[in-house]
Amino acid sequence: MGKKCFQCIYLFRNQCRLKIKSRTWKKQRYFRLQEDCMTIWYKSKKAGNTHSTFSVGDVEAVREGHQSEVLLSIADEFPPDRCFTLVFRGRRGNLDLVAESAGEAQSWIKGIRKLIDNLENMGQREKLDQWICDWFKKADKNRDGQMNFKEVQDLLKMMNVDMNEHHALRLFTTADKSQSGTLEDDEFVLFYKMLTQREDVLRVFQEYSGDGQKLTLQDLKDFLREEQLREDGVQQYALKLIERYEPSDTARMLQVMTFDGFLMYLTSPEGSIFNPTMVELYQDMTQPLCHYFISSSHNTYLLEDQIRGHSSVEGYIRALKRGCRCVEVDCWDGPNEEPIVYHGHTFTSKIFFKDVVTVLGNYAFKASQYPVILSIENHCSVEQQKVMAQHLTQILGDKLLKTPLHGKFPIGLPSPEDLKGKILLKGKKIGGLEDSMNGVVDDSLMGEVSDEEETAEFNDDHHRNDSIRHRVKKSKQSLSKELSDCVVYCKSVHFSSFKHSQIHSKFYEISSFTESKARKHIREAGAEFVLHNARQLSRVYPSGLRTDSSNFNPQDMWNAGCQIVALNFQTAGVEMDLNDGLFCQNGHCGYVLKPAFMRNIDERFDPENPQNGGYKPLSLSIQVISGQQLPKVNIKEGSIIDPLVRVEIHGVPLDQAKQETRYIDNNGFNPVWYDTLQFTIHVPELALVRFVVEDYDKTSKNDFVGQFTLPFTCIQPGYRHIHLLSKDGTSIPPSSLFVHVRITKLT
Repeated sequence: MGKKCFQCIYLFRNQCRLKIKSRTWKKQRYFRLQEDCMTIWYKSKKAGNTHSTFSVGDVEAVREGHQSEVLLSIADEFPPDRCFTLVFRGRRGNLDLVAESAGEAQSWIKGIRKLIDNLENMGQREKLDQWICDWFKKADKNRDGQMNFKEVQDLLKMMNVDMNEHHALRLFTTADKSQSGTLEDDEFVLFYKMLTQREDVLRVFQEYSGDGQKLTLQDLKDFLREEQLREDGVQQYALKLIERYEPSDTARMLQVMTFDGFLMYLTSPEGSIFNPTMVELYQDMTQPLCHYFISSSHNTYLLEDQIRGHSSVEGYIRALKRGCRCVEVDCWDGPNEEPIVYHGHTFTSKIFFKDVVTVLGNYAFKASQYPVILSIENHCSVEQQKVMAQHLTQILGDKLLKTPLHGKFPIGLPSPEDLKGKILLKGKKIGGLEDSMNGVVDDSLMGEVSDEEETAEFNDDHHRNDSIRHRVKKSKQSLSKELSDCVVYCKSVHFSSFKHSQIHSKFYEISSFTESKARKHIREAGAEFVLHNARQLSRVYPSGLRTDSSNFNPQDMWNAGCQIVALNFQTAGVEMDLNDGLFCQNGHCGYVLKPAFMRNIDERFDPENPQNGGYKPLSLSIQVISGQQLPKVNIKEGSIIDPLVRVEIHGVPLDQAKQETRYIDNNGFNPVWYDTLQFTIHVPELALVRFVVEDYDKTSKNDFVGQFTLPFTCIQPGYRHIHLLSKDGTSIPPSSLFVHVRITKLT
């Protein structure tokens, strides 16, 4: 890695800059890039010898100029060319910095971007080398570039390995080729390789290898056909794998694969459980909007809870960069005729509506070109609604859709493809789309619409309490024509009944349901709900009583075909794992095509009774073979995890299931199970499979270690690796599971 970083030499110097947290909190910090080109060291000017570090791998992006609320607040003090922001992965806060000069700022911005780029373009082998290097540095306590046996023993505990002293000493002595009593670079790599020998993969390799040393082209083809169930173009695919993953030039020339190449293939994206062809955009994007599940956020402006949490434009940036395609704003009258965004009647902080719109304009189409829906909960006076409309129009320009496409009255909702690069407003509208197009709505008209959505949020909750209830009252709200005109395909309307909707509803109307109301409809009229969602959009949002920003299970709503299932993106947990799992396919574009039986109004699918539709179930068999380098969850010294794996099926009620392996005592480094779990899947098109690793504890709740969630339809059969994610959805290489998967039809 270090050889690639000649452009970053400037960053090795000890440099002082300001760390900013607010207008009043500004502290000097020294920052320096370490020699590994992977670690940034920093310390306070006053803190003496105490210092800290963070990895370049923790940094997701670098923003130039005043691109955070903190730096915007001090824009009058420091010019934008000296300011930059480090954005960290997961839920860690940003680091806002001011350099001493514009040149210094550019050196850091370009240098760190180059380092991030290098890291992202690393191959599997380079990543592993980097990981080994990181462990070496952690264990080399006296920083002499060598490791004695005591340091190696400490390292084993850090790496989740419980090994008796005799065995550890034998490995150490074998690796110590120089017989110096310490391990240096190459000797440590040898020690690591002995430690991480993959007996489980070797077993599979030798089963197909004629001589136990290599796979001939025919051996590899047999493996691909019999285990990986590859059917088409097997010879060309086998040759491609040898060319891509075989490290030996001689083996490549002879068109054979060594064990190292075989292991490289199995740990690559092509050896992943997730079918790589489905990671890319692969679905038909020309269907009406209502035929897609749409990645959606609730109270997007909040970074924490709903009572005292911090409101920030950062919430919108994070959601949009994750591929979210429907974001929400709660708008209220603000000072100096400027509308503000916050969770009304609470102590959450406030941000300006115009700042949210600016961020939307800047970030809406960075992760996906497909349309973004801005869901407005409007509590503003008519005067400030006009200001809102003005900001939307002036800041977003042509990105804001204000008239039907092609200027013609549509007969149905347009497709995501039709709406590429467009922002749609969801909100109340005076009259219908027909009235707007025919010029029936008078320019001077100020409409009055019922303000039922906020009321519904509380009244639909069966267990509401008085402190919330006393704020809610049915009301009529005045609506400005200017804001009304910004709503085209997503007119918010009150839902009466499925029968009423079937007769009276227009395709461009959308109703919102609290989670409890949606569940009630699913229980009582699931098939009608599915049909309703084949014709128009529905939005489901969390109960007003979830003041901790917790989430409901989105799977229940997807089972009924609800498209906009709004979750609190700021809250990690199984619900967001499912959301990430569903939308990690199809190019992470935020739109996933619903199954055909949910789009066809002539079919009758009931999620509560799917067997009535004549669907043929499948059998899913997963053999959990082993785990690799699982992260520690307990920082207590000497603590080593006792891992178990749970496989969960999330889908229609008939498919909901979970099973666990045994737990393995004191081995988070290379646990081996060979446990087989069996499931029956009745509606595979709606099923998600979640793999969870936990640290078993017989006296209290198990600790979360890692997880991976994917759609059932994206699973590749055969021997596969599952690359685990942390609680907040970021990767934790090289932590993985090795499994064998079989999917068969039930007769």
